[in-house]
Amino acid sequence: MKRIVDVQLIGPFAAMLIVAVIVSLTTDRFLSVGNLSNLSLQVSIVALIAIGATVVIFAAGIDLSSGSMVALLTMIFAEMLKFQGIPLAFALPLILLTGALLGLLLGLVTAYGRIPSFITTLAALIAFRGLALTFNGGSPVFSLDPALEPIFYARLFGIPLPFLYLVFFYTLAAFAMNHTRLGREIYAVGGNPAAAVLTGIDVNRVRTITFVIAGFMTALGAILMSARLNSGSPNYGQTLELQAIAAAVVGGASLAGGRGNVLATLMGAMTIVIVQNGLNLNAVPSSVQNVVLGLIILLAVGIDRWRPELSVLLSRLLGRPRSTGAVAANKTV
Repeated sequence: MKRIVDVQLIGPFAAMLIVAVIVSLTTDRFLSVGNLSNLSLQVSIVALIAIGATVVIFAAGIDLSSGSMVALLTMIFAEMLKFQGIPLAFALPLILLTGALLGLLLGLVTAYGRIPSFITTLAALIAFRGLALTFNGGSPVFSLDPALEPIFYARLFGIPLPFLYLVFFYTLAAFAMNHTRLGREIYAVGGNPAAAVLTGIDVNRVRTITFVIAGFMTALGAILMSARLNSGSPNYGQTLELQAIAAAVVGGASLAGGRGNVLATLMGAMTIVIVQNGLNLNAVPSSVQNVVLGLIILLAVGIDRWRPELSVLLSRLLGRPRSTGAVAANKTV
């Protein structure tokens, strides 16, 4: 129970709740059953991709390629189903494997090639989008497979499948980060790579694995995107990488690495999607929505950077006494 009500979860949950209340006050359509159902479907793709983005951030990396990778994978998926005649049962694992292999490539270049992840994934963002345009003359491919849509729209015991995907993968990610050796190694590498080396951790291997995880989760998001629209397009996934990173940062993950809670990322993703949904319901232009998303990222990073100062300010506002160490230090001075 202590972990459930941990301060790392309280902050993102409070932010999500405040945003939901504000949006509900701006339009009465927000709390409608249809809109809430659409919201649960909309958040699934962002939230699943955000798992991979968060794991990379925990290891002090960054992944800017996920949006373009979604576009590339949806086109590869469309090529398999529409033009190569590969059955859906075989195409699904092939796309997941392709995503993991693309993540492995990025991880190897970053870790063993000693190229900063920002540069590696920025180059991949451009390259993957370009590769997506080489399929079908750069045109979208529609009507992939009638059996594809139920993957996104079907329900199990009245519960939308995307919600069950979120429960499964976030439970798995939370368990892996908190109760497995790999999870502890990822936190250690992000917190202090030099110390991690001294404890016997293969830092390059761990960083590579985080990108493999990110690639796999991006492939899963690409499948859901194709299932939702029953198509593939080189234009899919635009700004998805920013939404995934914003979800992690709003959820409290530190861009410096080594700190955060993957469950809080889910709340961060919901916050981002609620904001976008509210802007859509109020007919705010997409250009303004991008500005708002940028401001959210800036604010979230600022809160992370100003955390010590904000803690001191909050303590003063609440009238809490300073620690005995601080008092002793003041007396010494």
